[in-house]
Amino acid sequence: MLSFHFSLFTFHAFSEFTDRVVAFVDNEAITLSEFQEQKHNTARLLPGVTDDEVINTMINRKLILREAKKYRIEGPAEEDIMRDFVDLKVRAFIKVGEQDIEDFFRQNIDKFEGKTFEIVRDEIEKYLTEKEVNKMLKKVISDLRKSVYIKIQLGTQ
Repeated sequence: MLSFHFSLFTFHAFSEFTDRVVAFVDNEAITLSEFQEQKHNTARLLPGVTDDEVINTMINRKLILREAKKYRIEGPAEEDIMRDFVDLKVRAFIKVGEQDIEDFFRQNIDKFEGKTFEIVRDEIEKYLTEKEVNKMLKKVISDLRKSVYIKIQLGTQ
């Protein structure tokens, strides 16, 4: 009877320490359980998401949050902090010119189903702005990745 209780305790204690590290960003670890939870949540929205896409997104989040902290950007949730960082450090530097908006309209007029420029102008501006934000954010993340130690050790699961 005593050995049975001891073996249950040993199994329980051992199971608490089996979570392994699947990636490092400098001295911050991403554990297998964190990765699996993120993969599960992401796969519900994007069924074909790969392990590499998930782990790299997790790394990018850590980098953006770390950078936001340097600028003392705070918020009630990580999503708010990241959005504020992008707004202050990326979006604020993007201005789509009127000529670009008009050119886009002319080049894609068939996609606007007979709508006039005045009706779709703001929609085009928003689209072109978001496109530039994404391009600039990729560059920011790429630069951040160059200045840190990243090690991914996912392997097979």
